[in-house]
Amino acid sequence: MKALWIGLANLRRMFRVRTNIFFVFVFPMVLILVLGATFGGSSSPRLGVVSTGSGPLGAALLRQLERTPHLQVVTVSDPASLLTQVERGNLAAGVIIAPGYDAAVRAGHDVTLRYLARPDQSSQQLGETVRGAVARQATLLGAARFAVAQHAARSFDAGLAAAARTPVPAVSVTQTTAGTTLFSRTLGQFDEGAWTELLLFLFLTAMTGSVALIETRRLGLSRRMLATPTSPATVIAGETLGRVLISCVQALVIILGSALLFGVNWGQPAGVAAVVIVFALVAAGAGVFVGTLFRNEQQAIGISLLLGLGLGALGGCMVPLEVFSPTMRQVAHITPQAWGNDAFAKLVGHSASIVGILPQLGVLAAYAVVLLTLAAWRLRRVLSA
Repeated sequence: MKALWIGLANLRRMFRVRTNIFFVFVFPMVLILVLGATFGGSSSPRLGVVSTGSGPLGAALLRQLERTPHLQVVTVSDPASLLTQVERGNLAAGVIIAPGYDAAVRAGHDVTLRYLARPDQSSQQLGETVRGAVARQATLLGAARFAVAQHAARSFDAGLAAAARTPVPAVSVTQTTAGTTLFSRTLGQFDEGAWTELLLFLFLTAMTGSVALIETRRLGLSRRMLATPTSPATVIAGETLGRVLISCVQALVIILGSALLFGVNWGQPAGVAAVVIVFALVAAGAGVFVGTLFRNEQQAIGISLLLGLGLGALGGCMVPLEVFSPTMRQVAHITPQAWGNDAFAKLVGHSASIVGILPQLGVLAAYAVVLLTLAAWRLRRVLSA
């Protein structure tokens, strides 16, 4: 019970410093936004379509869009939701097929389709793809009207069916990818940036938390705790638990905030929780261990930033592992960040369950055991000195 109170005291101590709130919670969200806006997005553009109440012809247009190669069509319930997802970058663009589309077309009226996109080049290029799909349906509708006007068909439906059966020579363009795709086609614009920044800041925050451990020793708080009926093991457990609690709170804010603000898909909750908890133990062990190696805060903060940023960069938290060479990718896996990135890539990019990431969790657990053992050994020696 005492270990829990020591851990909670460390958590409250972190919140008392206002700059910590910015760097622990706000700054990661800003980086997720910047990285997603600059580099995010899947290889296949995601087109949202609202077709509620559009009738059979609206459904036919939706199927025409779904058959378009290298285009992922997502059905959206209403225009407001579509606009929000396009603005956030979860969808490359959107099309609204108005209610009553079928009746208006059959009556011979002009119908306007709304196309929503951000003012960038890729969205405008996607607009040409959408216009092509609409033009193909318009060709069939024009042929059906012509057949009815020439009395070659008894009704519009009969003319439409005859036009659909008539083979029309077409030019097809086949696009192939040489080798294998680097990124999953299902990734949203902010997905990979979110999990890489989560891992980067969980480790960086725990490492810089070593300064608080040194301050605790310098102010004599550790000696005062040991002067009470509190064993060194309880103090060690409390200091470690405090860093784990800080990491879990930070992860919860980043995960919920990115999901609400940017629509990030984190995958199976059980798998995400397992990765966060095990990685938090790794980070806590590293932070406590570094905090026992130095006598003053200046030394600790320099080494903590160097290790936190350096291991993060090597482990794929600044540049995706997918763009590393095979040799560098193997080297990167000496870091726990690389294994954490692999776990999230499976959870988010491949919709894996917690069972699918057991190898990554096993390696992270081994890191946690080694680092926590070293941290406990060093902290016990420092406290008894």
